[in-house]
Amino acid sequence: MKTENKSLDILGVQPISEAINTVTQGCVQGAGAFLSRICLPAAEEFGFLLRDKVEVWRATNLEKIVQESERLVGSRIDQGVCAHPRLVHEILANGSWSDDDAIQQIWAGLLASSCTQNSNDDSNLIFVNILKQLTSVQVRIINYACENAPKFRTKTGLPYADEISVGAEALLKIAQIDNFQRLDRELDCLRMLELIGAGGIGGQGGGLEYNRPIANICPSGVALHLFVKAKGFLGNPVEFWNLEEKKPIGEEKSFAVKPKGES
Repeated sequence: MKTENKSLDILGVQPISEAINTVTQGCVQGAGAFLSRICLPAAEEFGFLLRDKVEVWRATNLEKIVQESERLVGSRIDQGVCAHPRLVHEILANGSWSDDDAIQQIWAGLLASSCTQNSNDDSNLIFVNILKQLTSVQVRIINYACENAPKFRTKTGLPYADEISVGAEALLKIAQIDNFQRLDRELDCLRMLELIGAGGIGGQGGGLEYNRPIANICPSGVALHLFVKAKGFLGNPVEFWNLEEKKPIGEEKSFAVKPKGES
């Protein structure tokens, strides 16, 4: 066989090709060794090691998400509900890469709240795209903010939250980290994504204050919607919390001006 290969190698490039293959294989093995040390699932997913292990790892994450989603859907499953295929694909493909309980809970809730009577409802894609960008630290902060911030509805029926200020030390415990610089970055990112900030109507920006270790983590309307959808709820935050109307600061009751001479 080797003789036949030599006879066909008119230009004499076969030794070069074999050398390249040897080098390439060595590079792949070297990359696999490095990736297996820093991130075993990723190394296996890219084919450097055994794919079976990463498939088991992702399958385990996926199973947790699906089981929780099934629990949240509950008896609605017998009502013929269904989810848009694009939503199911995005949720399962992205959710299976996380083994954090808080993040898995949100993926499960988004899958459950995607199950509706309308198979064309793809509205949860908004929240899927947001969640893909969030860290576990940010999720914990958002969950705490949505659960604890005073909430109300506007005259037009929209959900809002009042400012909620938390000391840095307490917020570090909530986020389950011990790095103050990272906390600042995470809050900046949440503000950039417009998930925290303001507060009420005409409130101030979110994040850590300039001269004090205190942060305003007031959740935005989008954050409130994300939180509710993550619970598998089909309605909106106003319905979820049964929010009451609150008038904007400075809006006073109108009084009729009496004509001159009247007491």
